[in-house]
Amino acid sequence: MSKTVRAPLDPQQIATLRAGDSVLLSGTIYTGRDAAHKRLCALVEAGKPLPFDVKNQVIYYAGPCPAKPGDPIGSCGPTTSYRMDAYASTLCDLGLIGMIGKGQRSAQVIDAIRRNGGVYFAATGGAGALIAGSVKSARIIAFDDLGTEAIRELEVENLPLIVAIDAHGGNLYEEGPLRYRQEDNR
Repeated sequence: MSKTVRAPLDPQQIATLRAGDSVLLSGTIYTGRDAAHKRLCALVEAGKPLPFDVKNQVIYYAGPCPAKPGDPIGSCGPTTSYRMDAYASTLCDLGLIGMIGKGQRSAQVIDAIRRNGGVYFAATGGAGALIAGSVKSARIIAFDDLGTEAIRELEVENLPLIVAIDAHGGNLYEEGPLRYRQEDNR
């Protein structure tokens, strides 16, 4: 059974999630890949405002394909998350508490997730067309020159995700294989 979560995220609700939980996410989220993250962190270093308030927000590591006529977005699959690891801690320390991507995160990012009461959700790689069906609207809000890597504000409804790393440091990438091996030895 999936838990329903709304973005911007409620830190108290995020604290109840555990690695392995299935989640349906609805609300406003933002896309951003490595080029956009680099620019966001450069703005932070320069003391300039970010193009959106990251407090309690979710960044989806995706570079959506162009939309077909009548659709809000094209295929919108997750990008490998480790490419954002150099920037994620800075944004988490500013209040970002949700990230969506695929793949394991560095120890530094896991520490930032735990320290800030955040969560890292995994989206299913290879399911970009399916994920696009959860996007109800999309608009570019920053770094238009980056094309598909521009930051977009998305309105999503029932975006299917798995809690990969929870606010307590639970890590599905470590716990899942361990559980599998334990069950296999029974």
